[in-house]
Amino acid sequence: MPVALPTPGRLSAALLLALAALPAAGQEDPRHDEIQDLNEVVVRATPLPRTAEDLTRPVEVLAGTRLDEAKATTLGETVSRLPGVQSSYFGPGVGRPIIRGLDGARVQVLSDGLASGDVSTVSVDHAVSIEPFLADQIEVLKGPSTLLYGSGAIGGAVNVVDGRIPERATDAPLQGRAELRAGSGNDERTGMLRLDGTSASGNLVFHLDALHRETGDYDIPGYAESAALRESEHGEDDHDDDHDHDHDEEEAHGSLPNSFVRTDSAALGVSWIGERGFVGVGASLFNTRYGVPGHSHEHEDDHGHDDDHDDGDDHEDDHESHADEGVHIVMDQRRYEVRGGLDALGAFDTLRVKLAHTEYTHTEYEGEAIGTVFDNDSTELRLELVHRDWAGWDGAFGLQAWTRDFLAIGDEAFVPASESRDAGLFWIGTRTFGTVDLELGARHDRNRVEVDEAEAIGPSRDFDATSLSAAARWHFGDDLHLSFGLDRAQRSPTAEELYSNGLHVATRSYEFGNPDLRNETANRAELGLHWHHGPLKVGASIYAVDYRDFVYLADTGVEDGGTPARVWNQADTRFTGGEVDLQWTFLDNGSGRWTLRGFGDMVRGRLDGEGTREVSFAVPHGDHFHNYTVDLAQDGNLPRLAPWRAGTELRWEGGQWRAGIGAIRYARQDRVAEYEDETPGYTLVNANLAWHLDTASGRALELFVDGTNLLDEEARPHTSFLRDLAPLPGRSIAAGVRMFF
Repeated sequence: MPVALPTPGRLSAALLLALAALPAAGQEDPRHDEIQDLNEVVVRATPLPRTAEDLTRPVEVLAGTRLDEAKATTLGETVSRLPGVQSSYFGPGVGRPIIRGLDGARVQVLSDGLASGDVSTVSVDHAVSIEPFLADQIEVLKGPSTLLYGSGAIGGAVNVVDGRIPERATDAPLQGRAELRAGSGNDERTGMLRLDGTSASGNLVFHLDALHRETGDYDIPGYAESAALRESEHGEDDHDDDHDHDHDEEEAHGSLPNSFVRTDSAALGVSWIGERGFVGVGASLFNTRYGVPGHSHEHEDDHGHDDDHDDGDDHEDDHESHADEGVHIVMDQRRYEVRGGLDALGAFDTLRVKLAHTEYTHTEYEGEAIGTVFDNDSTELRLELVHRDWAGWDGAFGLQAWTRDFLAIGDEAFVPASESRDAGLFWIGTRTFGTVDLELGARHDRNRVEVDEAEAIGPSRDFDATSLSAAARWHFGDDLHLSFGLDRAQRSPTAEELYSNGLHVATRSYEFGNPDLRNETANRAELGLHWHHGPLKVGASIYAVDYRDFVYLADTGVEDGGTPARVWNQADTRFTGGEVDLQWTFLDNGSGRWTLRGFGDMVRGRLDGEGTREVSFAVPHGDHFHNYTVDLAQDGNLPRLAPWRAGTELRWEGGQWRAGIGAIRYARQDRVAEYEDETPGYTLVNANLAWHLDTASGRALELFVDGTNLLDEEARPHTSFLRDLAPLPGRSIAAGVRMFF
């Protein structure tokens, strides 16, 4: 097992001692920039240095105080208040970004331009191995991003910029930040420290960060199980007083069992900075342990699994009171990186080279017993060569290559071992024609998936994927911009979609892949508008995406021993949607700056085929199988699609203070797929308050209070497989201190 990092108390003491011993950093305000207009932030996810305002593609950026206010335990929750972006949910330890209704293998999660190296796309209970509390900025590319990041970004990409390998000297010899926080709804205790420094010569630059977080089982407004599930389980006739009393004692209420989280993260990076470039190396670890609510595995005795997991002590003292209550996961990742860059290379502006090797292990425990172990070793190489004006075009060539060796061991390893290889070449270029900025791009990928047990499950597969893109932005003066984009993007099926075959405990279902899946092809058209006039900003977009051979996990209507069966299917699909974001600074005087924001987004996804498709699968039962053949409809709604929502926020900044309060209404999702239930809507109200002090020594201190779900409303996201077993956390207040130096 990985070596445990310091407890919160020890880490807190170490942070305070380190801060007290630091020399003054100078007279400049050391706080990270309080960016008032996030459109002016340079986006690192693209090789061409552009601000969010200048990009022809839709992008959202979180940085500065807005990022501080949004940071949460998971990356998905951190970005979930941005237009067009929501989060998956599988307990508080797991939240992956959902962009315009797409998630999983269609949304690439990046650590400063390189894939995170985890297996969060394999299963909905697998966490993303990136810690949002350590981010400098987070960038969300909406719409197909295959041009830059390949097949896994056909729905978009989320790039977390953390600066773990420095690319330039720091402004002061030593600078950094630290944070301590505590939360009421889950007994959260979090401590974070970051240090960056430069040698006296200015050539050697280092980075160091560490984080420790512990939370207990979180509070919920009512019962863990939804009213619909309790009604179906206990029936309408069981309403006598004795039954109600006994049932209330047995059922989780007020607190969600097995919803604890413990996370440790640390990194060290060192770079040599020269006049024309840099070279740096870094190493990092990410270790997290979290419970999977609602999964006792007692229901699996019908399928040959042991249903008698004793409630003994857990294998580690730090969460022995939680792990014995059900399934919990221990995830450990070690990552090693080399990065380098050269500037002014004749006809080329810059060359950037990035190489990362990741060793990942994910162990699922059932009480004290090890259920399944997932191992994933990956290596990724990325080169970006930015060229100067060629026939009026500024652009960049790129090469991306990666390998993944995946292995699952255990009775519940529903995905076979596989080796995946991918190589892609791309070019992206921009040119200005009067008041029009034009962007063109092309990419081709070659992918191979080799699977063990190929004769029994299916053959190894080779895929070629080609993506083309064109986007334009018209400047109708300095305040008004109109953009239009067209994409043709392709995605190759993943090993999970091709070869899944067995019981998937996380989703409480059998999953069956299809080794004959083809590439899916997306054709997108999008129209966007940005208007900025004085105190008023308006951004809006509408889009339509036609998918050919869209791959999705379809419910079959078959329940074997009470466990549903799902198959990976293909069908033509159409997505349509829109987003709007309005900000109005209606008052800016001696009382402070007052800003009102409103936003909304919606997406509709429908199967666009005709008739039915016949599929067959076999559910294993010891040494024999139950064989099924079903017809899947090729039209209708897609499953687990995010509902429309609308939100509003009021912000105030004055002197040393800032505050905000906002509410987001998630609509009832009644456009559901076959065999899928509707999900009630809900409203989440959040608020924040902060006071900061800049000192003469160049340090800064900030005290903050954040409140989430202040109405203590029962909230069950339609995108979650656990929506009937685990609601979102109830009312919670977090408070703490941030230090900048």
